[in-house]
Amino acid sequence: MSEEPGQAGAGRPADPPDTTDDPDRAATYREVFAVREFRAVFGASALSSVGDYLGRVALAALIYHATGSALASAAGFAVTYLPWLTGAPVLVALAERYPYRRVMLGCDLARMAIVAVAAIPGVPLLLLPVLMYVSAMLTPPFDSSRSAMLPQILTGDRYVLGLSITGVLNQATQVGGYAAGGLISAVDPRLALLVDAATFGLSALLIRTWVKARPAVPRLRADTSLLRDTAEGFTVVFGTPVLRAIAVVILAGAAFAILPEGLAASWSGELGTGARGQGLIMAAMPIGAAIGGVVIGRLVPPGPRRKLIRPLAALVPLSLVAALLSPPLPVVMVLTALTGFAMSVIIPANGLFVQALPDGYRARAFGVMQGGLQLVQGGAIVLAGAVADHVGVARTVGLWSLLGLLVMGLVSMLWPKSGTFEKAFAETRARNEAAAEAAEQRSRESANADDAGAASAAQDASERRVGPVQSRRRSRRVGAEHP
Repeated sequence: MSEEPGQAGAGRPADPPDTTDDPDRAATYREVFAVREFRAVFGASALSSVGDYLGRVALAALIYHATGSALASAAGFAVTYLPWLTGAPVLVALAERYPYRRVMLGCDLARMAIVAVAAIPGVPLLLLPVLMYVSAMLTPPFDSSRSAMLPQILTGDRYVLGLSITGVLNQATQVGGYAAGGLISAVDPRLALLVDAATFGLSALLIRTWVKARPAVPRLRADTSLLRDTAEGFTVVFGTPVLRAIAVVILAGAAFAILPEGLAASWSGELGTGARGQGLIMAAMPIGAAIGGVVIGRLVPPGPRRKLIRPLAALVPLSLVAALLSPPLPVVMVLTALTGFAMSVIIPANGLFVQALPDGYRARAFGVMQGGLQLVQGGAIVLAGAVADHVGVARTVGLWSLLGLLVMGLVSMLWPKSGTFEKAFAETRARNEAAAEAAEQRSRESANADDAGAASAAQDASERRVGPVQSRRRSRRVGAEHP
């Protein structure tokens, strides 16, 4: 299905043209937020993200109040993380067959309805995790469609800075969503679910009002099955050398950066700082990431920013090697914040990723990356947690980081040369043009078939009208000859 460009935003000032074609000039926040569509997507993303975290807190609170079991509450909380590891890749592949705006609207409206049902008093407790799981299943297609739409809204260095802003937004909404969820759930968890439903409704309103309707991205082949579409998402990411290199940097960085957050509770216990220390360690990561987003995304020009990919990738594990010395809490916070800063490598890496990614695979590729991040982060936490039970948290983090240095050293050695990237970008542009031409050809053939069908129908109708007249004339002649 496709969607013709609509009139959303008709009569309002057009978005300013992209003035960041100069490869050596960094875009500004003003230039990015001057784009009306980005403001709408930014606001919608913030609302949807806050809603996700609100829902998680409210679900955990409801289950704990009803059962008094920490295990049951934790299991209910974990349910909302399962979609990326279950049916999300298929849903993302399905969503890419439709216009991104329509997918985002549908996901928001469906989540609003599902969460509103969960907020109704008297809904069975066992049904709540099911409802929230179904709601969470709609997050991957929403997020992937938003990520795929962003390059259509922002071009040049504005896109890279937009990624930086989105990264800071993700950190802020995580902190704000959990905090708001805790405060509202303390009054009534079902009230938190109602607020959650309202955030999805407001997000849909922003998208419907301010985001332009665009047709679905053309594909080279329109007759592929859903499972094949899903598999192609993995193939294009890990089967394309340039995309594979970028994906490995991002996924490996996430695997080595997640330990302070994932082991914060046990690390603070080892330090003797309790829940206060846990909160400070967990807060240090998003603070460092926010600083990195501003410095790398805004203050560093595009050319030097690309050259920072390998140094930043190495800094991710390097910043935590000092954990081998069992440092005190303030030092742990600094090291963790430095790791968050180093993870701003995602900003220039994503800028390269989108240039080498064919248009028809955007949502699927971003879905593959999101699922991969969930998998490597969860696996790293589980593995490191098992080791920490035997050798201690600080030593585990330090040893894990030493392994990360070896991995990142290998990744740096295999990083493609500049000419390889330029060749990949040119091939992607050619592929996008071929897909657009194929879609246009299918559209012309369909229009010609419709015209031919209409002409044939008109001829048949004409013959049906003429037929009885000729028959009556023949009858009159026969009657005259044979009185």
